[in-house]
Amino acid sequence: MSDPALDAAGSSLPLSPLPRPEKNPAAAHARSDARVDSAGKEHAIDAMRGFAALLVAYFHCRQIVWVGMQAFHQSVGHSLSPSSLAAYLTFPIAWGSAGVPMFFVISGYCIHRGGALRLAGNPAYRLDAGNFWLRRFARIYPVLLAALVLTFALDSLSLQLPPVSHKIRDIGWHPFLVNLFSLQGVAGKTYGSNGALWTLSLEVQFYAIYPLLFALRRRIGMNAVLALVGAINVASAYGLERHDVQFFTSYWFSWTLGAWIADAKARSVRAARAPASLYVLAAVLIAAGCVAFHFGQYGAFQIWALGFACYLYKALDGRHAPRRETGGVRALLRAGSDAVARLLSRVGDFSFSLYLIHLPIFVLLSAWLFRSSLQMSIWPSFGYMLVAVPAAYVFYRLVELPAMKWSASFKPGRR
Repeated sequence: MSDPALDAAGSSLPLSPLPRPEKNPAAAHARSDARVDSAGKEHAIDAMRGFAALLVAYFHCRQIVWVGMQAFHQSVGHSLSPSSLAAYLTFPIAWGSAGVPMFFVISGYCIHRGGALRLAGNPAYRLDAGNFWLRRFARIYPVLLAALVLTFALDSLSLQLPPVSHKIRDIGWHPFLVNLFSLQGVAGKTYGSNGALWTLSLEVQFYAIYPLLFALRRRIGMNAVLALVGAINVASAYGLERHDVQFFTSYWFSWTLGAWIADAKARSVRAARAPASLYVLAAVLIAAGCVAFHFGQYGAFQIWALGFACYLYKALDGRHAPRRETGGVRALLRAGSDAVARLLSRVGDFSFSLYLIHLPIFVLLSAWLFRSSLQMSIWPSFGYMLVAVPAAYVFYRLVELPAMKWSASFKPGRR
């Protein structure tokens, strides 16, 4: 996926209430900047990113290597062998595309969070659009270029192993440039086997239009902005999406939901806590999205985005909740939950890299090991993930981390 984890300043920031606006705008600006810059990592967000990246990656993995649940069930029936049980346990991954709206909601939250915190401390704060775009470019494009080059290299190897997978599209210069300039879905298709890149063009378009959204937020407020974007989203769905034109306006509402949450949390006091019923509402909406998925992916996407927004809004309360000392089973459950969250948070650090390179890796493995034929056994899919995740971490260390540092070097306070 694109860069959902980082705010406009290029780092993960936790929300904490800012002081009341001061009469001196310069002092308020300095105080809010200091609060934003001193913040540390947001582990709940990182864990959600890690979960979403693994969900999308394994969703694609099953599609490439496995015959699918229907064909598997017709062949195996009600067998209780370890292989059959493992395959049946992957059934929820059929809705793995839900990871994409999760990414969009998180992206809107993280991109707007820094600006929302500064606005809460200083209503006169104005976004430096040029600096924002510069940092987004430095953060995204070196990684995208490297991912496209890697896709070309891996797909070139896959093409030497016939029969060629139907997942591989054109790897010529035209689709390369279309994807490099983030025009896939408008001026062309995704590059080679890397079909996951369809969302990256939308993210870049979100970043391009964000200064306008920020200006509207200052003028009419975030509630009115969300309503306006919602109306645009509906019109775009009818005018563009149903004609297979993928433009950011058809998915803007999901991204703006995250920005709305960042704005609401920045303005709320620490003691204000969302009702626990939001978790129930989130579960209902996510389940409704799974049902709607069978009637159309686009409608399911919008419902999932609402569900994940409800979950995120409530989950952010957990950062300030006091921990009660417990023992026995409850303590073990909490320890296990914390361990899983820490692991997902580590994956979240390189989730962007995992999203960008997993598909060409899976396609090459399938071409090399099985000549692109679908397998009845589910076990190879687990092996594919054991290759893709470490490869993504290496890509993160070699390519994405330097891009993050380059982007951070353009922060106004560091120049």
